[in-house]
Amino acid sequence: MSNYEKYAPLLECVEKPGRYVGGEYSSDVPDCKNADLRVCFCFPDIYEIGMSNLGMKILQGNFNNSGYICCERSYMPWPDMRDQLIKHNLPLYALESGDAINVFDIVAFTLQYELSYTNVIAMLGLGGIPLLSKDRGEADPIIIAGGPCAYNPEPIADFIDIFSIGEGEEALLELTALIRDCKKQGVSREETLFRASQLKGFYVPSLYTVEYNGDGTISSFAPNREGVPATVTKRIIEDLDKAYFPCKCAVPFLETVHDRVMLEVFRGCIRGCRFCQAGMIYRPYREKSPEVLNENARASIDHSGYSEISLTSLSISDYTHLRELINSLLEWTDDKKVNLSLPSMRIDNFYEELLEKISSVRKSGLTFAPEAGTQRLRDVINKNITEEEIISACEKAFDGGRSSLKLYFMNGLPTETDEDIKGIASLGQNIVDTYYSKKRFGGGRGVNVTVSVSCFVPKPFTPFQWEPQDSLEELERKQALLRSAITTKKISYKYHDARVSRIEAVFARGDRKLGAALLEAYNRNMMLDGWDEYFSYDKWIDVFESCGIDPAFYANRRFGIDEILPWDFIDIGVTKKFMKLEYTRSLNAETTPDCRTKCSGCGAKSLCNGKCVCDGGNENG
Repeated sequence: MSNYEKYAPLLECVEKPGRYVGGEYSSDVPDCKNADLRVCFCFPDIYEIGMSNLGMKILQGNFNNSGYICCERSYMPWPDMRDQLIKHNLPLYALESGDAINVFDIVAFTLQYELSYTNVIAMLGLGGIPLLSKDRGEADPIIIAGGPCAYNPEPIADFIDIFSIGEGEEALLELTALIRDCKKQGVSREETLFRASQLKGFYVPSLYTVEYNGDGTISSFAPNREGVPATVTKRIIEDLDKAYFPCKCAVPFLETVHDRVMLEVFRGCIRGCRFCQAGMIYRPYREKSPEVLNENARASIDHSGYSEISLTSLSISDYTHLRELINSLLEWTDDKKVNLSLPSMRIDNFYEELLEKISSVRKSGLTFAPEAGTQRLRDVINKNITEEEIISACEKAFDGGRSSLKLYFMNGLPTETDEDIKGIASLGQNIVDTYYSKKRFGGGRGVNVTVSVSCFVPKPFTPFQWEPQDSLEELERKQALLRSAITTKKISYKYHDARVSRIEAVFARGDRKLGAALLEAYNRNMMLDGWDEYFSYDKWIDVFESCGIDPAFYANRRFGIDEILPWDFIDIGVTKKFMKLEYTRSLNAETTPDCRTKCSGCGAKSLCNGKCVCDGGNENG
C-alpha cells in the first residue's frame, strides 16, 4: 500500500479533501530518494491560508533548488481531518510524498501570528513528534521556526530546537548544510544544536538559561555553555535582485485568501510608525529593480494562469521606481487582461496619475490607514499624515470614479483619549461629506466608507514595546463609544474582538513561563485560535489560572524602561537606544521624519555595510 492509499478513506469524511491531497498544477514532487536531507515545511494554519504565504513559497523553492534538499509541505488540518487522523491512528503527513512528518530530518514552521502557537504544538503531536525539545531523541526531526513572531521566541521556546532570526534564503541553507554534514559524520543531536548556535542568526533556546526576580521580571538571560553567543543578530539579504523568487508555484485546487501572483517589491520600511513591528524588524529598506520585478511577474503569470498581480510590500507607494514598474507591467498585462492591485497605498504618496493607470485595468475599492482619528494622536504614533492629506487623497479617489473606501484605525493607542476615538467618526464623516461636495456618480448607491478598527497590541522591537495594552473593559468601552459617535449609514463600522487582542498581547510580550500554558492548552485540545469558531477567551483565562500565570503581567503592565525584556538578546540592527528615544518623543507628540527625508540614526544600516536609503544624517543610535 502506498503512503497515500491509507489516507484515501479519510478524505471521504472531510469537508474539503482538496486541502490534503497535493498534486496541484505546477507543483513539483522533489526527488526524496537522492536527497541528502529531507525537510517538511509546516504552515501552522489551514491550507487556504498557508498557500497564500509568499515566504513559505520562497523558502520551499529555495530548499528544492539547493541540489541536496527535498522539501515538502504540510498544513494544519481542520478539525474534521484531525479527528479522522486520530480515529485511524494515522500521523500528520507531507502533501508531496504522503510520508509522516516525523520521518523528516527537519520540520520547519513559520510563525506569522501569536495565536498560531497552539497549532504548532498540535501539528507536532499529530505528527508523532515529542512536543518538548528536551524530550526528543536522536531519531526525531530537528524542529526549526522563523518568521515575525520568532523575534520574541520565548513563549514557544520549549517546543522549538532552533529559531531562525531574520530573512532565511541564505541563512537556512547554511543551517541545512551544517545539519547535513553533522548527519553524515554521525554527530549527536546535542552537538548539532551547539554547532547551529555558532551560525549568525540562529537561536537555540536549550543553550540559554533564564532567571527571574521575585516580582516575575527577568533578572538574567545568558548562555549556559561556553562558546554560545550572548547576542543573536538577525540575518538579511542585501541584494534582493539576486535573491531567489519562486516564479513557478503550486496553483491550489481551492480558492485561497490570496488567489493571485504576489510580487514582493521591496523589504523594509522608511516610515517608522511607532506601533509597527514590521517597520522595525524588516529594516533596512531594500528595493528590487523594476526590470527584475517585471521578469518575475511575467514568468509567474505564464506558469500559473492567474489573472491578477498584487504588488506587496509594507507601503508600496514608497517604491522609488513605482511609475516605471507600473508602465512596464501595463505594456503586457493589458493585453493579457491581468489585473494589478496595490494593497498598501500610503495616503501622502497617493498618485492621481497612478490611480488613472491602474483604473485602466480594474476599478476597485481603495484602502488607506490613517490609524488615528486626530492629528495629535497621529503625531504620537509618528504616522506623519495630516487630515488635509487624507481628505485630498480621498477626493482624488472619488474624482477617479471610486465610491468605496476602507480606512484602518486602532483603538487603545498610547495617550489615547475619548476625543481621539470620536475623531475617527469625525474623520469618516468628513470623507463622506467630501464625496457629496461634488455631484458624483457611484452606481446609484452613493459613497461607502468602511471604518475598520483593531485593538492596539504592544509588540517587541517597537517604541511602544514598554506600553501596556488597555484593559479588556476599556477596549470594549472605546469600541462602544465609537459606535455611538458614528451617525451616518454611509460609514460601515467593523472592529476586532478585544478578547482576541488581549491574548495576542500576552504572547507577544511573553516569556518562557508561557510554555506551560501552551502545553496545558494542547492537553485541553485547544487549537485554531485564529478562527472565531474555535477561539475561547474563557478557556485561555482558565489555562492561565491553572498554570499560575497572570495575563495582565504581560498584556496590561507598563514594562520598566530599563527592565530586561524577553527578547533583549536579539539584535535586529535597530538599537534599543533609538527605541527609547522614539518612545520619549511619542509621549511629547513629537514626530520623526522618514528615512529619505533625514536619517534618524536607528542603527539598521549596520546590517548592510552602512548602505541605506537615508541621506547620511547624524547617527543617534
